[in-house]
Amino acid sequence: MTTSSSPATAQGSGELMRIEGLQAGYGPVTVLWGVDLVVREGQITALIGSNGAGKSTLMRTISGLIPTRAGRLLWQGREIQHSTPAQVLGMGIAHVPEGRRLFSAMTVEDNLIMGAYLRSGNRAQLARDLERVYEIFPKLAERRTQAAGTMSGGEQQMCAIGRGLMSAPRLLMIDELSLGLSPLLVEQLVEALISLNREGLSILVVEQDVVAALEVSSQAFVMDMGRVVQHGPSDQLLADPAVRRAYLGALAD
Repeated sequence: MTTSSSPATAQGSGELMRIEGLQAGYGPVTVLWGVDLVVREGQITALIGSNGAGKSTLMRTISGLIPTRAGRLLWQGREIQHSTPAQVLGMGIAHVPEGRRLFSAMTVEDNLIMGAYLRSGNRAQLARDLERVYEIFPKLAERRTQAAGTMSGGEQQMCAIGRGLMSAPRLLMIDELSLGLSPLLVEQLVEALISLNREGLSILVVEQDVVAALEVSSQAFVMDMGRVVQHGPSDQLLADPAVRRAYLGALAD
């Protein structure tokens, strides 16, 4: 997939989030084995790898949904690995989960407003932010009174991203942006992310379409079996023969 725009290049950007030696898992099973990763301010960072590599587990651990067993998670230099999901969100880290996880019986607008549940005070600002989401995703404006569960998969993904934006995040994490969506819808979502990034929003995206992930991002991390096995500028990884063979298959040539 190609895009008509390119992500903002934030050369020299400071670190927003740093992960060092992170271990986590489910019950007796360890999934993440010493993950190291850096997200820089103002960049789109991609996390790629095969199914079962640990990408979604990493996102859930950052969000506080899965407890950290070892290692450090630093947000603007502050350790947050033992924070609750509400505390993580309150710090400015919003997670758009795999599968969207909308409140299907609630309206689109009510789902969006739920994203702002930790925000208090300025109703006028919340109203402006809501209208901004509708500007980014005009289809949501057309369906604001419709039950979210009755929309198409692409529209639900727009709603899930919009709900994340309503928390006024500094870092938006999106797990499996394009899963189950048509190429046209994926391109629309990618263009929206590029626009948001140009406005200064930092983004960490897990994406099964490796070409799309590397084209839209400034830097990328490759995960395999719960570890980061390679990282670097996205354009260099896209040109790397080993990455192309492993994740692009027939497209590698």
